[in-house]
Amino acid sequence: MNIHPKVTPIYQTSVFKFDSLAELEEYYTVPGRGGRYGYSRSEHPNSEELVAEVAKLEGAEGGGVATGAGLAGLLAAVLATCQAGDHVLCPAELYGGSVVLLSVELSRLGIETTYVPLADLYDLAQHRRPNTKLVLAEVLSNPLLTVLDGPRLARACQQQGILLLIDSSFTSPILTQPLSWGADLVWHSVTKYLAGHSDVTAGVVVARDPAIGRRLRQVTTNLGLMLAPLDSWLAVRGLKTLRLRMRQHSENAMAVAQLLAAHPAVAEVFYPGLATHPGHALATEQLLNSLYGGMLSVRLADDSAAAVDRFIQKSQLFPLAPSLAGVASSCSYPTATSHRGLTDEQRRALGITPGVVRLSVGIEEPAELLADLEQALG
Repeated sequence: MNIHPKVTPIYQTSVFKFDSLAELEEYYTVPGRGGRYGYSRSEHPNSEELVAEVAKLEGAEGGGVATGAGLAGLLAAVLATCQAGDHVLCPAELYGGSVVLLSVELSRLGIETTYVPLADLYDLAQHRRPNTKLVLAEVLSNPLLTVLDGPRLARACQQQGILLLIDSSFTSPILTQPLSWGADLVWHSVTKYLAGHSDVTAGVVVARDPAIGRRLRQVTTNLGLMLAPLDSWLAVRGLKTLRLRMRQHSENAMAVAQLLAAHPAVAEVFYPGLATHPGHALATEQLLNSLYGGMLSVRLADDSAAAVDRFIQKSQLFPLAPSLAGVASSCSYPTATSHRGLTDEQRRALGITPGVVRLSVGIEEPAELLADLEQALG
């Protein structure tokens, strides 16, 4: 009986059988594993499908890997491109989890990281060191949505012979395709928009250069970072609606941003779709499909944790949650979640004051979201 499923089955197995020693030898010695699978720690059909779909969206000819969490993807990317004694350069405006991984864990392995203001990062000749191997930057910074000039940074990295890794978790391939700028690797927390339903924890990294892609796969296998079959399957399912979801996320976020920008309880709105955002012109030029994404942050007029807590307790459609980008809206408090590892002084230097709230705008009916925000801020 011939079976031709429209949807790839879930290969819920840890190992695959071999019929002979010759097949086993082929698996370990032939590039591409001889078209076979052996141990799901190294590869399996579901993870390969996820990587292939993301690579197609990003135009990544070097392939990549799917990992058990977003930060595991960053770990694989750094270890695939750096070794003890190397230096990583990042903007100061960076996701707190990335900072902890780089500065606390990878520093113990001899990989040093320094941070400079994003506006200064483009002058790599000034900030690079002889051992600088990698630059990591976000398309839109977390949480204040500073807009990266991706093509400018890519040109600077190419001129200096430094690899560029872009975190595109806030934007997805529907809004940005950093390899087209000249970036070397693109990293996504699949937990966010790619999977999209708050039911998967995963990461994916894809590369321009096949040699880097092979090294990514080696690191992922050697460290046991591979994403499991069921989670890979769920992420692929999420990808099938990514384009539709990103459109609705963006439309809803624009409506929310416009409401909040005119609300007396809000001092400042950080959303690149607003003409008042300092990065609006750059975002309009750089982001694809006339979309600005579903993430925004606000600074309340009462710039205090107490005001944030009142908002959280009154809102019905923006529950407090540490992650983002699901189909259902949520909010997060960077001071206590993504950037809790920083001191108050460090957070304030980045503009993260006690009254800053990050909103992940879902795909609900916009009128319902706006009504909820009105009553929560009233």
